[in-house]
Amino acid sequence: MQKIEQILTLTKNIAVVGISKNPEKASYRVAEYLKQVGYKVIPVNPNYNEVLSEKCYPDLSSVDVPIDIVDVFRKSEDVLPIAKEAALLGIKCFWMQLGIKNEEARKLLEDKGITVIEDTCIKIFHSQMKGRDK
Repeated sequence: MQKIEQILTLTKNIAVVGISKNPEKASYRVAEYLKQVGYKVIPVNPNYNEVLSEKCYPDLSSVDVPIDIVDVFRKSEDVLPIAKEAALLGIKCFWMQLGIKNEEARKLLEDKGITVIEDTCIKIFHSQMKGRDK
């Protein structure tokens, strides 16, 4: 818990993989929240050029700014290739949203010293963390 809070406190840039342009989707709402609380949101989805007035990248390797956290909104079975790409890029934290778990991806990332969070909403965790700070 404390390590995750420290990561969120020190983080500046969050890549949101699988972001949607649809405001009804969780990926959009979470990214919008992260942007509102001061993080630089980096949309990653090959289907869009822009989301939330930010340039959208087709994949993590195309991102031209440092990434602190990769926040994943993809099916559990689609996570491993994203984890492999994140590991090659030396990402500090790999975050899988609610309902997303992948043991093989977790092991690969942890073996590289990357912090892995599974089945947890970054928006909920952050808002609870900030609520405790008051």
